[in-house]
Amino acid sequence: MRVTAIIQARMGSTRLPGKVLMDLGGKSVLARVVDRLRQAARVHEIVVATTDSVADDAIVKECHRLEVASFRGSENDVLDRYYLAAQVCAAQVVVRITSDCPLIAPQLVDETIAALDKQCADYASNVFPRTYPRGLDTEVFTTAALEQAWRDAHEPYEREHVTPYFYEHRELFRLASLCGQVDYSQYRWTLDTAEDLELLRAIYAHFFSRDDFSWTEVIALMERAPELAELNSRVVQKALQGA
Repeated sequence: MRVTAIIQARMGSTRLPGKVLMDLGGKSVLARVVDRLRQAARVHEIVVATTDSVADDAIVKECHRLEVASFRGSENDVLDRYYLAAQVCAAQVVVRITSDCPLIAPQLVDETIAALDKQCADYASNVFPRTYPRGLDTEVFTTAALEQAWRDAHEPYEREHVTPYFYEHRELFRLASLCGQVDYSQYRWTLDTAEDLELLRAIYAHFFSRDDFSWTEVIALMERAPELAELNSRVVQKALQGA
């Protein structure tokens, strides 16, 4: 099966505008996401799905620099953006990643893809229930399931956030979950505020701005230096994330 990772990205952000192109240890946040995803053995292609907005010309320019494919679609109907991007790529399986997750774990991406395949599922994720740090979120689904959601999901939040139709209509889809043996969901490694950026920069500085450190190494760092988690401990997570 052909697996395409689609990273949704846009410059607009209500809490931290332009966050996806901010500097993170000498590279843009988007570059970090792309470089870490390139380490996932089960991913055959990576595409950055951005919008038709003029503001997102900068993201397309960064994609050219990174030598990664880009696709432009609706700003608000992200489900449509995903569906059309998957059609252009002839994807059979889609991995949904948001561009505000610069610590995305290639190991967990591979394991989530494997869970979909092994369980013959339509949708698999590592967030239901959440046992991994926020910011390692990985969702995998077949293009057949994506097409069904694209055709039948009509609520604005379903179109904006891509995947609610899957887990809110469990009677229609076969769902699989990847859960860790230890609950680390108290950690927040996503980028939504200046406090988040401070933590992420501290993590990359500790690892000398490399891209090959594992998520378990970051856990070990956080356990040795609990003050790091305090940097963004007061950030309130939005109910649903989009980019």
